Amino acid sequence: MRYLFVLITASLISASSAVNAQVSLSVNINLGTQPSWGPVGYDYVEYYYFPDIEVYYYVPQHRYYYFQSGSWASGSVLPSRYRSFNVYTSYKVVINDREPWHNHPSHKRKYASYKGRDGQPVIRDSKDSKYFVNKGHPEHNNWKKKQKGNSRKQK
Repeated sequence: MRYLFVLITASLISASSAVNAQVSLSVNINLGTQPSWGPVGYDYVEYYYFPDIEVYYYVPQHRYYYFQSGSWASGSVLPSRYRSFNVYTSYKVVINDREPWHNHPSHKRKYASYKGRDGQPVIRDSKDSKYFVNKGHPEHNNWKKKQKGNSRKQK
């Protein structure tokens, strides 16, 4: 009986360890790849949605997704019909869903109240040093020099 108890206890501890070993912490950060016009407050972003023009921007590939001629198209720049649109002053909604344009009617309804809003703080204007990693930030070059200096000191 005692042997059976020890065997069951050992099995439970072993199973518990295996379960705990499978749990991992995944932290995604892409501050360096976000555009300098992106809003502050997000360490990781897949897409921005612009309610003013109903367009999505995919951060990893730096591509815009917009509705054109009855279907969704993409490009590295916005089409000329958006030439007066200002990405710095317009409101951006962070969406971390895959291919969000498939849910566009829902996003359009959900974020309609953000149309015409401005004043959203952007990465370029932030004084928070965590944003200096962003190539479009005015302090980026100073940050790079500091990083090189720190790496030399560690050698």
